[in-house]
Amino acid sequence: MHRNPALLALPLLIAIAGLTACTATATADDAEPLETTAAFEEASADLPNVVILDGGGTITSTAEGPADYTNYGGDGVDGIGEILERIQPDIAEVANLTIVDGAIPGSSASTVVKQLFDMTLQLDSILAQDDVDAVVVNTGTNIMEEIAYWSDLTVQSQKPVVFTGSMRQANTYSFDGEANLFNAIRLAASGQTECYGTVMLMNDQYYAAREVTKTDAWRTDTFSGGQYGALGTVDGQHFRHMRDTARVQSCGTDEWATPFDLSTVDFDDLASAEIVFSYVEASDVPLRALVDDGVDGIVTAGHGAGGISSAQAEARTEGVEEGTVFVTTTRTGSGAIYDDGTPGVIGGLDLTPQKARVLLQLALTFTDDSEQVREWFQTIGAQDFASAE
Repeated sequence: MHRNPALLALPLLIAIAGLTACTATATADDAEPLETTAAFEEASADLPNVVILDGGGTITSTAEGPADYTNYGGDGVDGIGEILERIQPDIAEVANLTIVDGAIPGSSASTVVKQLFDMTLQLDSILAQDDVDAVVVNTGTNIMEEIAYWSDLTVQSQKPVVFTGSMRQANTYSFDGEANLFNAIRLAASGQTECYGTVMLMNDQYYAAREVTKTDAWRTDTFSGGQYGALGTVDGQHFRHMRDTARVQSCGTDEWATPFDLSTVDFDDLASAEIVFSYVEASDVPLRALVDDGVDGIVTAGHGAGGISSAQAEARTEGVEEGTVFVTTTRTGSGAIYDDGTPGVIGGLDLTPQKARVLLQLALTFTDDSEQVREWFQTIGAQDFASAE
């Protein structure tokens, strides 16, 4: 059990007189140091200090041409700093900013869980510093909802963490990255989402990481909070805050943080979890193969209220006997799968299959007791407001 020293040695300096560039010193032989660079030279003591964790993504990419946002090409832009320069001088009136190179790569195809693990340690290290008020993370949108939910479940600080990105590349006519970045910084700097956990801001709306999902491959309004909607909107200088996340109930207490403190475990001890999709006469072969391979947990994305084929159901029963923990979800995109207490099979409520997998992987990392996992799904996974007494 140890922290990654290369991530924890981030000497982020945000001075009253000005922001200074600095570089982390790595003490691990097998880790590259993470560089920290200042976005702007001057800082105001009257403004909040916001760190931007640059994870790349479409927001720092270019298309083959300004009208062709369906194809990527060109050399990209020089990191998120170039986008920040485009929204100067206005953004400098919102917050003091500094940029940190993120542990996540920005590309969904090349993202691995180790990078999410490192990202959490990086965020925890940055947010633990007294002179940091909030963090904005830019990254690719394809799996942003999963990365944001991972952050929501693992980051230990109650300070605001806001994810953002863009659906269009930086050289296109319809580039949405400047507005998204500006509003994400504005939201983070406002302190409005303190104790909310991780949120995502896209297209002038911000969402709870637990609820937000991508609904369209191309449209700029792709993200939705589903049946719960957005937490609020940002319209120019105006914030419209519509509702809180359930986590605010424990704000300022030790109960706020989840038990998934990654500083207490080694990455090699992380559990494995996979997703199996169901459909008409779905084969049991993938499910059995995963059980035989020793996977710790499996999420089933079932039809309707979580149903799976007869062959899959039989294989699942045998998998439970082998010690694999299962979580039942629906492929429909909405609606809750309630828990009925079946040993080894847990109801995933209204978590999407991909988010249930994130919670299952983390839960099985911190316990091998399926009943404890069930309890965490019913509490941490549910995020219900307690009834007023």
